[in-house]
Amino acid sequence: MSQNNDAGGPTRTESGPDLAKPARLPATVPQPEQVPAIVEHHPASRGWVWTRRLILIALIGGVAGFAFWQAHRAPAIPAWIVYGNGRLEADPIDISTKFAGRIAELRAEEGDKVAAGQIVAVMDTRDLAQTLQKQQAQIEQAQKAVEEAQATLEQTRSSTLLAQQQMERAEKLLASGFTTRETYDQRKQALDSTRAIQIAAEHRVNEAQNSLKAAQHDSQLTQVNIDDNKLVAPRDGRIEYRLANIGEVLAAGGKVFTMLDTSYVYMDVYLPTLSADKVNVGADARILLDAFPDRPIPAKVSFLASQAQFTPKMVETKNDRDKLMFRVRVKIDSDLARAHAEEVRSGLPGVAYVKTDAAQAWPASLQGKTLAATAPPKNSPQDRKE
Repeated sequence: MSQNNDAGGPTRTESGPDLAKPARLPATVPQPEQVPAIVEHHPASRGWVWTRRLILIALIGGVAGFAFWQAHRAPAIPAWIVYGNGRLEADPIDISTKFAGRIAELRAEEGDKVAAGQIVAVMDTRDLAQTLQKQQAQIEQAQKAVEEAQATLEQTRSSTLLAQQQMERAEKLLASGFTTRETYDQRKQALDSTRAIQIAAEHRVNEAQNSLKAAQHDSQLTQVNIDDNKLVAPRDGRIEYRLANIGEVLAAGGKVFTMLDTSYVYMDVYLPTLSADKVNVGADARILLDAFPDRPIPAKVSFLASQAQFTPKMVETKNDRDKLMFRVRVKIDSDLARAHAEEVRSGLPGVAYVKTDAAQAWPASLQGKTLAATAPPKNSPQDRKE
C-alpha cells in the first residue's frame, strides 16, 4: 500500500518489505576494541646476578687497594743509594772436642742463649783424673828430694866452712913455723874436697828442684787437658744445633754444638756491576727487616767481593758485563747486635741499602727510629777485627 507525500510523489508504505531499496554501508566502520599489549618479563638468571656482584666487588676492592697503595707506598730510592735483598746471618762457631773421648754431660740445648766461657758440655776425664793424682804424688816425692838435697847441701857447706878455717889457721902457723908443711897441705886438700862435695850437693839440689818443676808442669798439663775437656762457649751467642749426645765417643775435633755469634751479624747482598762499582768498604748502610719495616738498622760495608759470584755463561758484550753480580757484606755493629740479639736474629729477610755518596743524608724513610737509639755504650772486649 502506498501513500502520497507532501511533494505529491508516491511513497512506499512500511507494511511491506523494502525490497526495492538498495543496501547502504554505514558512514564509519566500527573498530575493534583496543587491547593493551602484554610484555612477558623473564627474571635474570642467578649466575648473571652473582657475576655482576663480583664485578662490582672487584671494582670497589681495586679502587680501595689502589688508594691504600698510593697512601703507603715507599718513596722512590735516590740514585746515590744501591740496595739488594738478603737475609741476616750470624757467624757460626763449632764447639768441638780437643781430644778423643766420651761425652759425660750436656749442659745446653738447641736455642739456648749462652755467654762467653759458659760450660756447655763435659767429656769423660776419669783417666786424666787418675793421671793427675799420680803426678801429684810424684810432686810430693820430688819436694822431699829437694828438701833432702838442700839438707845435704847445708851439711857440705858446714864442712867446707870448717875446712876453710882449719886451712887458714894452718897457713898462719906455717908462716910462724909452728906447724909443718905437710899439715898445711892436708888442710888445703881437705878444703878442696869439701868444696867439691858442696858443688855436687848444689847440683843435686838443682836436679831435685828441676825434677819438682817437671812434675809440677806435668800436673799442670794434665789439669789443662782436664779443663779442655770442658767444652765452653767461646763467645756470647745462641746454640743452633746439637750434633752429639751423652755417651757418644768422638774423635779429636768431633763437633758437639754449633752456635751463632750474636755479636757478628751481617747480611750478604748481590749487586750488579753498575751498582757494585759505586760501593766502598766502610760505606754507611741501613738494613730494613721485613719484621721491623719502620726501624732501620745502622750498618757498615765490611766486605766487597773482588770477583763476580755468579755470571752468565759467556761474557762478551757490555750487557753481559752489566749482569755480573758481586757479593757485598753489610755488617751490624757488634755492640748493637749484641744488645738487640732478640730482635736482630739470624734468618730474618730484609733489604740492605748502601750509600754511595757519603755527603748525602739518608732519606726520611731510612732514618726513622733506628735500633741505635737504644744501643748501650761500647764496653765489650769481644769486638771482632774486620
